[in-house]
Amino acid sequence: MWYTKYLEAYEKAFDEVRDDLYPEIRQRLERLQSDKPVVTVSVIAYNEERHLTACLWSLSEQVSKYPMEIIGVDNESKDYTAEIYKRCGVPYYTETRHSCGWARLCGLSNARGRYHLNIDSDTMYPPHYVEMMVDMLEKEDTVGVSSLWSYIPDEQHPVWGLKIYEFCRDVYIWLQHFKRPELSVRGLVFGYKTDLAQQVGIRTDIIRGEDGYLAFQLKEYGKLRFLRNRKARAITGYGTVGADGGLWQSFWLRVKKYTNGFWSMFKRQDKYEDRADNLVG
Repeated sequence: MWYTKYLEAYEKAFDEVRDDLYPEIRQRLERLQSDKPVVTVSVIAYNEERHLTACLWSLSEQVSKYPMEIIGVDNESKDYTAEIYKRCGVPYYTETRHSCGWARLCGLSNARGRYHLNIDSDTMYPPHYVEMMVDMLEKEDTVGVSSLWSYIPDEQHPVWGLKIYEFCRDVYIWLQHFKRPELSVRGLVFGYKTDLAQQVGIRTDIIRGEDGYLAFQLKEYGKLRFLRNRKARAITGYGTVGADGGLWQSFWLRVKKYTNGFWSMFKRQDKYEDRADNLVG
C-alpha cells in the first residue's frame, strides 16, 4: 500500500498538517526539478488545500530516469492552495478563468518538457508513475498515454466493493479503447506530446470532457496507448462517484448508461456533437 503514508496529509486542512512535513517535501522536489526537463508534470488545483499536500508529497518521491519539472496551476483558489505551493517550493501560475480546461491549458502553455503529464491535486501517484508514463510515450508513433486509477477504501467504500467496481470499469475501458480510445482517457492519468497538444489546444468552452476531446484530436497524429501496470495506478478520492450518491448507486447508474450504448463502443466515431448542458455560459 504505497500510498498509506500520504494519508497522513490527505483530507487535512492546511493548519492540520505538521509543519516539518513541508520542508521535507520541498527538499525532495527541489532535487527533482530540472532546467532541461524531458517531461513537465503540471498539477492543477482549485480550493484543494485538503488534498494538495498529499499529492505533492507523492510526487516528491518519484523515481525516474527522465529529467522533469513539476509546476502548479492555482485556479484562483480561495483557500490555502497557493500557500501550499509556496511552502513546497513548487513554481505555480494563477489562472483566473475557472474550469479544468483553463487550468490544464495554463499548465500546458507553460510546459517546457517534450512530454506533458496532467496531475489532479486530489490524487496520489506511485513512485514510478512518471517514468512508466514517459516510457510509453517514447514508443514509436505514440502521441498520448492514459493509465488507470483506484479509489481510497474507507468505511463507506470497502475494499471488496471497490475491487468489483474497478474491475468492471477497467474491463469496459479496455473494450472501449479499441475503437474509441478518446472515451477511455481520463485527465487525472493522462500524458501526451507537448508540442502536438499545444498545436491542437485544449477546449475551455466545455464543462467536462476536455481530456477526451484532446485525445480525440491527438489520435489523428498517432497512437493513444493505455498503461495497465498496477505500479502506475494512481489513487484518488471519489469525485463523481461521490456526487452520484455512493459507490453502488454510481455503479448501477453507469451500468444503465453503458448498457444502452454498449454496441456503439465497437464502432469508430469521427465526430461528436456538443451538448448544450456541457457548454460554458
